[in-house]
Amino acid sequence: MKPFDPSAAAQEGSGIYGLPHTEDDARVVVVPVPFDATTSYRRGAAGGPAAVLRASRQVDLYDREVGRPYEAGIYLQPEATLLAALNEDGRAAADPILAAGGAEDGNAEHQHLLTRVNGISEAVNKWVYDATARLLDKGKMAVILGGDHAVPFGAIQAYAERHPGLGVLHIDAHADLRDAYEGFTYSHASVMHNVATRIPAVGRLVQVGIRDFSEDEARFAEASGGRIQTFYDVDLARGRFEGEPFARQVERIVAALPQEVYVSFDIDGLDPAFCPHTGTPVPGGLHFHEASYLVGAVVRSGRRIVGVDLNEVAPGPDGDDWDGNVGARLLYKLIGWALLSGR
Repeated sequence: MKPFDPSAAAQEGSGIYGLPHTEDDARVVVVPVPFDATTSYRRGAAGGPAAVLRASRQVDLYDREVGRPYEAGIYLQPEATLLAALNEDGRAAADPILAAGGAEDGNAEHQHLLTRVNGISEAVNKWVYDATARLLDKGKMAVILGGDHAVPFGAIQAYAERHPGLGVLHIDAHADLRDAYEGFTYSHASVMHNVATRIPAVGRLVQVGIRDFSEDEARFAEASGGRIQTFYDVDLARGRFEGEPFARQVERIVAALPQEVYVSFDIDGLDPAFCPHTGTPVPGGLHFHEASYLVGAVVRSGRRIVGVDLNEVAPGPDGDDWDGNVGARLLYKLIGWALLSGR
């Protein structure tokens, strides 16, 4: 077999980032979850894993910040046919509710459809939990690649069981603290509410980039007794306008985290210039380099990043690969920082 050349073009049939690894010899296994049935504005995140895979083969493998993550071995699993079927069924059941702006009280058909969607979401959660737990038991780093932001719930549960007191660094435009948004128990807008209420082993939720949220979500965070700490985007921006360095802000964010950290990254936490086709883009947010600096600061503090996920990457129409390109590079950074923290 021809020796692998990290500086060469990706070869036909190669895996993510053009790598030759198998699941057995890779330290990092990326699990694609092409599911976006509860997306409430515009769908497309189910195509995120495929878009990231396509774009990944153009990513140079040496990175000035994180070095050579590829040397640990990175493997992307094939997309599971079961998930594609669940997404198709979930979309069909969710569509009438989404068109109505949410489930209507007393509407028997809506209640029937809600039961169907919630059952499908539970099946996705179990699938993700089982896939993550199996990889963790084999000593792998399991990385979830969504799909909408509902999909990593099972992975966070599996990681938290193995790392009690785990901190979740949640980078997002949205707080995701709604209770059963539009009636969907496992909505993409409810994932962190579910983490906070259904995974007691998570010790702290630290949110960054949040700029689109309801008053109820703000109250829920405030009532958490410090378990949820939200660094609102407008407050961080105002601080920078008034002279506070971003590095100082990052120190405060990192100080709120426990020793072991899981990074849950919704790509709409970035400025929408980097993710224009994501499901719910919002003005503001982090620059790509600010996001990498923040995650890197967790590592530089001596904390350990035990796992990561990336969600809401959506390919653009007519083959626009910009979102996939950004997503592929962001995923590589996240994996690289996590590997560095484990040394």
